[in-house]
Amino acid sequence: MTYFTGKVAVVTGAGSGIGRALAMGLARRGARVAISDVDATGLAETAQALEALGATVRADHLDVSERERVLAYADEIAGHFGVVHQVYNNAGIAFTGDIEAMDFKHLEQVMDVDYWGVVNGSKAFLPHLIASGDGHVVNISSVFGIISVPTQGAYNAAKFAVRGFTEALRMEMVARGRPVKVTCVHPGGIKTNVARNAGQVDGLDHDSLASSFDRIARTTPDQAAEVILRGVEKGKARVLIGADARVIDLLARVTGPHYQRLVARFAGKAGL
Repeated sequence: MTYFTGKVAVVTGAGSGIGRALAMGLARRGARVAISDVDATGLAETAQALEALGATVRADHLDVSERERVLAYADEIAGHFGVVHQVYNNAGIAFTGDIEAMDFKHLEQVMDVDYWGVVNGSKAFLPHLIASGDGHVVNISSVFGIISVPTQGAYNAAKFAVRGFTEALRMEMVARGRPVKVTCVHPGGIKTNVARNAGQVDGLDHDSLASSFDRIARTTPDQAAEVILRGVEKGKARVLIGADARVIDLLARVTGPHYQRLVARFAGKAGL
């Protein structure tokens, strides 16, 4: 028996990366798992891997930015399993480029998935989590929800918003006496396809950007999932993943807004 045994956990963006690793980790701990993604191929691969473990799994195509579909999905999952205990709002995208060069649509696309997708999932499942009597919302922010960096304005905006939304939700659940824990996760560099799947403004070299990210990404999705699940089991408010995340968090705490000058200088010298 584990903390997760028999519980129903919902994981978005489960077709690859942290989402797939979370689904696998939950299944190994005895949870029943509902997974979703816009990537049909990746979703099917995750479902097959879960079934090979003997897990109880339901897989659905889901675009987390489509609010009405997410609301309907939450009711479907609750009806299918009879209860929902945990939701991991993990689905996300990225876009690289200076704000000056971005179109409004690029900012909107990232916000629609990375922020509104989290809001949609949290709001849609919250009544079911409360009804379970033992709920947990786990929202994936980023180290870029702790500090900002040049060329990541859209991603920064979304991940800072996720952090603020999640921290407010946690306080509300405590203040109102709701049986729902809330955790905000801040991964550092994780070896996923987020950079390779990211868009960028015209003139930037996609392969070069992806290779640069690969060089600094030190943590595997499986390692990240293990840290997250340990944090969930302990009911942590904030989970930092990787030594880089801990260093960045310390930098923000020690320097306050002065980190911006340090990062800007580094970015300028590095040609970022």
